[in-house]
Amino acid sequence: MRLKFLGTGTSTGVPQIMCNCPVCQSEDIHDKRLRASVLLTIGSKNLLIDCGPDFREQMLKNGSPMLEALLITHSHYDHVGGVDDLRPYCTIGDGFPIYCRHDVAEDLRERVPYCFAEHPYPGVPAFNIYEINNKAFRIGDIEVLPLPVMHYKLPIVGFRIGRLAYITDAKTIDDSTIELMKGVDTLVINALRIKEHISHMSLLQALDVIKEVKPTIAYLTHLSHDMGTHSEVSQRLPENVKVAYDGLSIFIPD
Repeated sequence: MRLKFLGTGTSTGVPQIMCNCPVCQSEDIHDKRLRASVLLTIGSKNLLIDCGPDFREQMLKNGSPMLEALLITHSHYDHVGGVDDLRPYCTIGDGFPIYCRHDVAEDLRERVPYCFAEHPYPGVPAFNIYEINNKAFRIGDIEVLPLPVMHYKLPIVGFRIGRLAYITDAKTIDDSTIELMKGVDTLVINALRIKEHISHMSLLQALDVIKEVKPTIAYLTHLSHDMGTHSEVSQRLPENVKVAYDGLSIFIPD
């Protein structure tokens, strides 16, 4: 399995509009962060996790690969704001597959109602929504296990696929979910900033989860400009913890 980070930033992206901080003014490409999303390649199939407002730019930068399906962690705009741009993928079959919780499905129907109209306007995106709970499900021959976490008071999901666990926007993670994550080779987890935040894990909180899960390697994502520059943060992390960046491609063993 191969994972490519399409975006590793928080809701504002980095650089943030109207900000003159050292991170936002950095010329290091590792400090240029689109909204958080990843592309998983498993055999000949590509799965997209989250589809934020930078989706079009992300696809064009990466050669517009074919997509098998979209997995959505939750319905905040920085994770679903690009669903209308999926329309080129909706011309194949009877609708593009989206896997998400019931509350996310309801939000999508309200956010882009024209996609679900009884008599849709020609050319609008067509989606097939598959509602998921906390049980494992399959996309073809790929098994996906939802990982329930809390985004402050909002229940959301991450995903475990094989020896990969992908968590974003978590503030707290129950012991039961920690157990589901154990045994992974690669853990991708959010770490918004150094200082504690009401709805996202801080760097130290993310490191505590990594210690519990004990992956071979972990990557930090969903970073804000308040985290510091890529080079600064990288120097003070444990050896098996890396700062993810846009365009980074990693291999996860079977």
